[in-house]
Amino acid sequence: MSGRPAGARAEVALTVLVVDDHDGFRARTRRLLERDRYRVVEAADGVGAIAQAAAERPDLVLLDVHLPDMTGFEVAAALRRSAGSGGTARILLISTHPAHDYAEQIAGSGADGFIDKADLSASAIAAMLAATP
Repeated sequence: MSGRPAGARAEVALTVLVVDDHDGFRARTRRLLERDRYRVVEAADGVGAIAQAAAERPDLVLLDVHLPDMTGFEVAAALRRSAGSGGTARILLISTHPAHDYAEQIAGSGADGFIDKADLSASAIAAMLAATP
């Protein structure tokens, strides 16, 4: 069974921006998503994420909480501020730490959700993309 959202047309690849400063995590996530036919773009830091989001207008941003230049919460807030000009549809914060460690920051960031990196899967991505905005 595909992790693609219900109703998605096979000829239109949904774009996911993967933002993480660890090359290995980005590579593994790229393989996971490309296997399910997502189009993947990457950024290694917050400034790069904001630039890539503006250029690519991804359907989803997988956004690490800990980046070298700014926090994922700051990046999420910046992406939300730019949403009026065609910004990102969905933002999913990711971390190796549990969500309860960041509860207040997640709530105030403008992100649509949070997932532990260990639980990241194509079906979790599909569920986020299928969710009502």
